[in-house]
Amino acid sequence: MTSRDDNAYWQSTLETQSRAEWRRLQLDLLKTHLHHAYTGSPYYRAVFDAHGVSPDALRSLDDLRRFPFLTKADIRSRQEAVPPFGDLVAVPEQDIVYISASSGSTGVPTASPFTAGDFDDWIDYEARQFWSSGLRPTDRYAHALNFSLFVGGPCVLGAQKVGALSIHAGTLPSERLLAVLQQFQVTALWTTPSYAWHLGETAQRAGIDPKTDLAVRRLFVAGEPGGSIPETRARIEALWGAEVYDYYGLSDIFGSCAGMCTEKDGLHWAEDHILVEVLDPETGEPVPEGERGELVLTTLRKRARPLIRFRTGDVVSVTTAPCRCGRTSLRLTGVHGRLDDMLIIKGVNLFPGDVEAVVRQEPALTGEYRLVVDRVDHLDRLTVEVEHIHGFNGDLTDLRGHVRRQLKAATGVGADVSLLPPDTLPRAVHKAKRIEDRRSHVWS
Repeated sequence: MTSRDDNAYWQSTLETQSRAEWRRLQLDLLKTHLHHAYTGSPYYRAVFDAHGVSPDALRSLDDLRRFPFLTKADIRSRQEAVPPFGDLVAVPEQDIVYISASSGSTGVPTASPFTAGDFDDWIDYEARQFWSSGLRPTDRYAHALNFSLFVGGPCVLGAQKVGALSIHAGTLPSERLLAVLQQFQVTALWTTPSYAWHLGETAQRAGIDPKTDLAVRRLFVAGEPGGSIPETRARIEALWGAEVYDYYGLSDIFGSCAGMCTEKDGLHWAEDHILVEVLDPETGEPVPEGERGELVLTTLRKRARPLIRFRTGDVVSVTTAPCRCGRTSLRLTGVHGRLDDMLIIKGVNLFPGDVEAVVRQEPALTGEYRLVVDRVDHLDRLTVEVEHIHGFNGDLTDLRGHVRRQLKAATGVGADVSLLPPDTLPRAVHKAKRIEDRRSHVWS
C-alpha cells in the first residue's frame, strides 16, 4: 500500500470533489447498475416491466423516483420463493464468494451475497472510512463485533488494509476483552454504544480505570443511534477518555456505509457505492434537507444482489453542506431511530433516541433508561424508567420532577418518570432493547 501517513484522505480527488461531480459520478454508475439489475435479475426484469420503467429511460437521478420501492419483506419473500439467495441476485452462483446474513429477529434470516469485486469494494471503503476517523498504521485495533454471519465482522479487514495491527476479538466475554485491551495496549476499538458503556463500567468495577489503565483513544460504535446523540457520545468519551466515532451500516448492502471523520460533524456517506434518498414515509416524496425522513438506498456497484430503492425503515436527517475536514460527501446528521421503534404518544412521534438525549445529559442519572408503554382507560401512557447514580444524596422527588420537566420540554410528551436505584435496569451486551410495549395485552 502506498504510504498515506501524511495525507488526510484515503482517496483525495474522490473525497473532495464538488457536489456536481458527485452527482455526475452517481448518474453514470446508476445507469450501468440499472442495466445490470434488469439483465441479470429475473425479479427486477419482471418488476420494472410491470411498472413500465426501463433503465434506458433514466436521464437524471430524479428519474429514479419512477422506479418501484423494495422492502425487507420483498427480499425475504423472493429468497423463500427461489432459494437459497432469491431472484434479486444478478450473477451466477459461481460468482458469489461470500455471504452475510441478518439475525432473523423479524423473520427468516436473509442472506446478503457478494462477488469477489463486491467484497474488495466493501473493504476498500471500510479502509477509507477508518482513515477518515483517524486510524493509522501505528494503531492497535480490536474488532469487538460478532463474526458469526454478521456483516460487521469482515469490516476488520478495512483496518488491516489501513495497516493497523488488528485483533479479531469478536464477542469475547467482557473480562477477557478487557484483558486483551490491557495486554496488547489496544488503541482503537469497535463495538456498539451500549456495549462501550457496559464495558467501561465493567472495567471500573474490576478496578480498571479506562482513562488511565487502558490505551484506547478511539472508539468506533455502530448498531444503535447512540453514537450520533451528543449526550451519549459525551458520556462514553468521559468514561473512556477517548474519542467516539459513530458508524452506520446495514446487513442488506455492506458493513458500514457511513462514518464520522475526525470533525465528528455527521457521518460521511459512501456516495460512490450507494445513492441516498430521504423520503416522507407516508407520501414517498423527498423531505427538505435537514428534516427527518425514511432512508431509502440504491446500490451503485454491488453486482451480486443490486438493491434498487430499498426502504430501510431507518429515520435519518442529512446535509450536503461541506464538512470542515474538506470532504464533500453527503452526511447523515442524525440517525434518529427506526420507524418500527417509533411511538406515537398522544399524537406526538417519539423515538428512544429523543429520550436518550435528555437522560444522558443529567449527571444525577446513570444514563440507562427504558420506555414502558401501557394503555390506561383507552389512552396510551408512557413511563420512562431511569436510574439515579450511586451515592446520590439529593431529593428523589425533586429529581423525578426535574427529569419529567426536561422530557416534556425536549419531546413535547408528558411522561411519567420512574426513578430506580442504580444497576436496576438490564445492561446490554450488544444492542440494547429500549422499549417495553404492554399495549398488546390490553384485550387479553
